[in-house]
Amino acid sequence: MPSSIPRSAAVSAVVAAALAAGLLASSASAAEDGATGTRVHDIQGTTRVSPLVGKQVTGVTGIVTGVRTYGSRGFWIQDPEADANPATSEGLFVFTSSVPTVAVGDAVSLNGTVTEYVPGGLNSGNQSLTQLSKPTVTVLSKGNAVPAPVTISGWSVPDAYAPEGDPAAGGSINGLTLDPETYALDYYESLEGSNVRIDSSRVVGATDPYAELWVTVKPWENDNRRGGTVYGSYESQNTGRLQIQSLTPLAQQPFPKANVGDRLTGTTEGPLDFNQFGGYTLTARTLGTVQDNGLERESTDRQHKNELAVATYNVENLDPSDPQEKFDALAKAVVDNLASPDILALEEIQDNNGAKNDGTVAADQTVKKFTDAITAAGGPAYEWRSVDPQNNKDGGEPGGNIRQVFLFNPERVSFTDRAGADATTTPTAVTGGKGRAALTLSPGRIDPANTAWDSSRKPLAGEFVFRGRTVFVIANHFGSKGGDEGLTSHHQPPNRSSEAKRLLQAQAVNAFVKDIVAIEKQADVLVVGDINDFEFSGTTQALTDGGALYPAVKSLPRAERYSYVYQGNSQVLDQILTSPGVHHFEYDSVHINAEFADQDSDHDPQVLRFRP
Repeated sequence: MPSSIPRSAAVSAVVAAALAAGLLASSASAAEDGATGTRVHDIQGTTRVSPLVGKQVTGVTGIVTGVRTYGSRGFWIQDPEADANPATSEGLFVFTSSVPTVAVGDAVSLNGTVTEYVPGGLNSGNQSLTQLSKPTVTVLSKGNAVPAPVTISGWSVPDAYAPEGDPAAGGSINGLTLDPETYALDYYESLEGSNVRIDSSRVVGATDPYAELWVTVKPWENDNRRGGTVYGSYESQNTGRLQIQSLTPLAQQPFPKANVGDRLTGTTEGPLDFNQFGGYTLTARTLGTVQDNGLERESTDRQHKNELAVATYNVENLDPSDPQEKFDALAKAVVDNLASPDILALEEIQDNNGAKNDGTVAADQTVKKFTDAITAAGGPAYEWRSVDPQNNKDGGEPGGNIRQVFLFNPERVSFTDRAGADATTTPTAVTGGKGRAALTLSPGRIDPANTAWDSSRKPLAGEFVFRGRTVFVIANHFGSKGGDEGLTSHHQPPNRSSEAKRLLQAQAVNAFVKDIVAIEKQADVLVVGDINDFEFSGTTQALTDGGALYPAVKSLPRAERYSYVYQGNSQVLDQILTSPGVHHFEYDSVHINAEFADQDSDHDPQVLRFRP
């Protein structure tokens, strides 16, 4: 979930009493009630939490290095006379709430209260930002030189990401003394609020709708051929990633549009901030220039006559109120980039009036508008199958009633209809004998009354026939990662609370696949969709338990395993998993969205071709 200053204009300081009850229980007695002539590095201290939190300070001096006139309004100062301790930052954010009256280069003297603001609140798990609140500002002089920036480079950022959290503090690193020469998070924290710069760097997260992008100062770090940085394990957080925003309002200077693999050339310089949606962020006073590297959208190979092509695509809350241009672009991608797969499982198809929350659950108008667009783009006349959900019971946007939908090309594949499925009371099951499995309902939902699917999409199972061979496809959209702590959390490792639900969901799907394989050992079963988890995750391990499934993305080289880009990490969320009966296949993660500033969806579709 990307972030930006304009997303939240209401930023408030977290007072010492609240912090003492949550993150910062030991800070209340760390200083006298007041401090005169306090230096910035005294405020910042050698840990993530100021030793002066909650205290009034006077006579804090520094040079203004950046001014933010919107969003979290305020300015940064820096003490030009640094101490000798690399753990103490010389920069500090001053939260004014109203538009600041100072300018870059002003020398100022400040009185105010030291606070620790936690973006997203105490329960978010985010680190806190040390700041001065309710300031009284005296401008001593103007036109001073800004303190020289610290250059953040691949050689200055440590390879280790973060220290292990203190077990006695619930896994928090807040109380640990910073070690900026050993850990990347400690290095960035030691520069919190300071004037920093980067030289020409590769873009690893495209410009988003909130006017920000991500670069890496370590171009060699888990790189791939298209310019991204791959997130391949919980231990490879990619320390060189850094978020870039601009201090110049968009009305004055549009933010540059960049794709993954482009370069942000020249010098980008400004204060180092910390925010809710990405952590450490260079808020650029001077922004480099984007150099286009010419990234192109991929197209997969067309299936041979005796190959079945099955794809999955999250179309991001598609509903009839979306512009025709979105339908046309998605349709063109199905035809040109996905080569008109025989079966296409769609996620995030909304009901006929989208987010209007009036009890509508049918999605026939949404699907018809999409399939008509595919035909107009030169694709097949797809037929479709789905099961309408209960109103507002499957998560997603309230009133949107997202669900999975099967599209299939009737000239290439047939659907085996077995009626009777509904949203909750009549699940599909596995039946059959003499080595041939079948579904009791097709299409049907798998175990919809299971609490694992509360406020989440239920799996949609369908039975298809291709060249006389039955193929079972299970379309999924597992629970989101909402509620998980970010990589920059003060808990290390971060808490990933959302995994518990996906684990249960994976176990339910795994059990269903095992039911099929128990009857038909060589059954062709494909589990597809937005799994919302990595190929190395516990969710994927639960799906594959007992050898029931294989994550086909693992057939790709490690550098090509991704379908989504989040905070500069190219990572797997969308998957196709195969049963043991699917002996030989070709797999393709078709990169047409996630790496681009202009997106039709935020996910890349996945395609698998095989001979049943």
